[in-house]
Amino acid sequence: MEQNKIVIKGAKENNLKNIDLEIPRNQLVIMTGLSGSGKTSLAFDTIYAEGQRRYVESLSAYARQFLGGVEKPDVELIEGLSPSISIDQKTTSNNPRSTVGTVTEIYDYLRLLYARVGIPYCPIHNEPITSQTITQMVDRIMEIPDKTRLEILSPVIKEQKGTHKDLFVKLQKDGYVRVRVDGEVKLLEEEIILEKNKKHTIEIVVDRIVKSDDSRSRLHDSLENALKQSDGTVIVKTPEDELLFSSNYACNICGFSVPHLEPRLFSFNAPLGACDTCKGLGITQEVDVDYLIPDKSKSIRKGGIVYYKNIVDSTNIEWQTFAILCKFYKIDLDKPIEKLTKKQLEVILYGSDQPIEYSIKTSSGNRYSRNDYIEGVKTLIERRFVETTSTMSKEWYQSFMMESTCPTCKGRRLNEMALSVRVGDKNIVEFTEMSVKQGLDWITNVKLNKTQMKIADLVLKEIKNRLTFLLDVGLEYLTLDRLAGTLSGGEAQRIRLATQIGSRLTGVLYVLDEPSIGLHQRDNAKLIQTLKNMRDLGNSLIVVEHDEETMMESDYIIDIGPGAGVHGGEVIAVGTPEEVMHNEKSITGQYLAGTMKVEVPKKRRKGNGNFLEIIKASENNLKNISVKIPLGTMTVVTGVSGSGKSTLVNEILCKAVQHSLGRVRIKPGKHKEIKGLDQLDKVIEIGQDPIGRTPRSNPVTYTGVFDDIRDLFAMTPEAKLRGYDKGRFSFNVKGGRCEACQGDGVRRISMNFLPDVYVPCEECKGKRYNEETLQVTYKGKNIYDVLDMTIEDSILFFNNIHKIKDKLQTLHDVGLDYIKLGQSSTTLSGGEAQRVKLASELQKKATGKTVFILDEPTTGLHSHDVKKLLSVLERIVDNGDTVLIIEHNLDVIKCADYLIDLGPEGGDGGGTIVATGTPEAVSKVKESYTGQYLKKVLQKG
Repeated sequence: MEQNKIVIKGAKENNLKNIDLEIPRNQLVIMTGLSGSGKTSLAFDTIYAEGQRRYVESLSAYARQFLGGVEKPDVELIEGLSPSISIDQKTTSNNPRSTVGTVTEIYDYLRLLYARVGIPYCPIHNEPITSQTITQMVDRIMEIPDKTRLEILSPVIKEQKGTHKDLFVKLQKDGYVRVRVDGEVKLLEEEIILEKNKKHTIEIVVDRIVKSDDSRSRLHDSLENALKQSDGTVIVKTPEDELLFSSNYACNICGFSVPHLEPRLFSFNAPLGACDTCKGLGITQEVDVDYLIPDKSKSIRKGGIVYYKNIVDSTNIEWQTFAILCKFYKIDLDKPIEKLTKKQLEVILYGSDQPIEYSIKTSSGNRYSRNDYIEGVKTLIERRFVETTSTMSKEWYQSFMMESTCPTCKGRRLNEMALSVRVGDKNIVEFTEMSVKQGLDWITNVKLNKTQMKIADLVLKEIKNRLTFLLDVGLEYLTLDRLAGTLSGGEAQRIRLATQIGSRLTGVLYVLDEPSIGLHQRDNAKLIQTLKNMRDLGNSLIVVEHDEETMMESDYIIDIGPGAGVHGGEVIAVGTPEEVMHNEKSITGQYLAGTMKVEVPKKRRKGNGNFLEIIKASENNLKNISVKIPLGTMTVVTGVSGSGKSTLVNEILCKAVQHSLGRVRIKPGKHKEIKGLDQLDKVIEIGQDPIGRTPRSNPVTYTGVFDDIRDLFAMTPEAKLRGYDKGRFSFNVKGGRCEACQGDGVRRISMNFLPDVYVPCEECKGKRYNEETLQVTYKGKNIYDVLDMTIEDSILFFNNIHKIKDKLQTLHDVGLDYIKLGQSSTTLSGGEAQRVKLASELQKKATGKTVFILDEPTTGLHSHDVKKLLSVLERIVDNGDTVLIIEHNLDVIKCADYLIDLGPEGGDGGGTIVATGTPEAVSKVKESYTGQYLKKVLQKG
């Protein structure tokens, strides 16, 4: 009989307190609780980790060494576990070649569609390309001037790995003498050795002819032979050029040819299809003049061109050559760069437009003379960047460069041949530039003839299904060419969710981490329905979630708490949403029932009378919008997913403020101007990226309070007696730390095909410091004891040291009582990292001219934690500063002083301002989706 529940006994991972629990299978189960209560420890670190470990254990030892090991979670028993799949918030990929289309595999099906039913068109004459006859090829070759040396090449291998020895033997037997291998002609009678794991291109030299009026017949035979060998393509090489002919496809007017259509031709990751200039990236590195000449009021001699700054008037050959260039064109080295003529600036950047005769003395005393063009500083840096093999030099040249759209393919990644192929009226790039919703409409209505429809039927069905799944999880605004690295955590998670729906697996345990992140309330119903569909297929879903609507629609809720950290780790309530609502011990239940809630403010702030005014913003999908943001308020930017919120706030406003405050390398998105920047002296961007990427980084090092704690220890009588300074109490430098583990407290033992094992350092027993340092105590505690305290305990401990207490108090204020002072940054969640950053900024004195920018700060926060966060944000505004938030959470939105609602839809349907004003004013705007939901919560009070 199939077990209908997952049974957990004795779960003690992280802060879990020996939990025993039964979870119903094949249901939508929500795991909730305060931030840091232990939800993730139970869902991911215990249940999912055990499911993954059992799968890996079932494999052979040989296979396990490649997969890496999975440690057994700290739990006595788990029964009824299915194969587990985790869908978390990690970014899909930071690879610049990875797009929404490639991640969802839609692009693979598109490549197949275009290869099988695509029709090539000549890019010049816009005529469908048909196959060329041998007579047409000969006619074209006969136009080449007489006495031109021609080579007829038959491409038999294109970009394929292998040594190809058998091919060479066969060709020699067939009477051929030469082949061109990777661009180099070789004799077949000599041994040709190729690297097995490298891709090679091999072309048979079928004939070598000096073109004349009498060569028509011979050309005809050679072309016929070449076409037979190579499946319909032939290359005719002249001293200046190479002509590609195809018996498959070529333009009748200009001879533009396309190779045999295959899926590889449409891949920007394959040499056959990728743009030759950018190698399929769509971007190139180019020197940015603003980085090279940041201050145009300076002269060249005063260091105006940063590249030459340290070698001005030296014997350096580069400077000598540049000085000769300037002398030839009468460029005054002492004149401010802004006063040079346009022509002179062009010479400085791009070099001479004629050869210059010059002589230079080298450092060894020798002279060399030349009569040549002299490079400009821009062309010099770009050439050196490509040629250098030194990492240090590459970084130096790159400091003057920025990414720009590839001039050849205009950012489309593919070469002209791939872009010439159309299905219906679109090439493959034009399809990927459409949003998911537009793409689905187009592919549903595309006109194909009977034969094409028969060939493409299954491929079209797969593309439609996958686009529909993306639509169902609220991602209809995404385009398939969107880089995977630019997706938010919620978007990346929903893409993986859509991919899993497509797999239609059954009997699987899915563990999800807040799939509703970044999703507007309007689209929540779609997501919930998707989760229910996965459940109805016969799967179990455990979803870590704080969204009230999702909880109310679930089958079963597990509330972990009662508090966070050491105060959490217990099961507070289990049951249906109604049962949890009536459980008085459950804070979650009280918020669901409405007995606890975030109160609507009694009045809204008007601000300090000053504004930031963004005029004609047009980056991404923004439609030339202008908007005012009142300073001295808490302003929230709202709108459905993909409406343009992040573009407006992060790409335009935040970057413009940073640029105006001197960060030259940051370039804001497209807009006409921003008024009011003179009212600001600082911008603080608080995102959810980690506060540090190594175990050495922790809350006290990030907030700076560790410096004060080390100062305090250095002032103790024992430390003074021993001559210890504050450096003695750092685990990052030699002196006080344990050298056996170099201050890490643990040693990593590599176990080959088993997981790496971390064991406490035998020398210091995990305490990070050597014995002498640990003998110094303050109020009976050594430096390790202090780092092992929670924020809550440490505030009491340092009660009389106001400098330390006040900084720790900010961590308490943002709701991080439960974390330890020395807790590794790698163990903090995104929401916790964001609040540590906020606490760090709260320590600083308010100037009244600071703008705090937060992007979805409620991620990972329970309603009770949102209440705490809001009180902290209110405090910042009360101090005179400005808070600007991108948010979907209605508790935050209803507490705002001012709202800017973008939309009405996502993608192309967004980018306009739907409503602005107080929450009450926006709730009356019928066109605003945010307003419709806001109206309901404001009525509840």
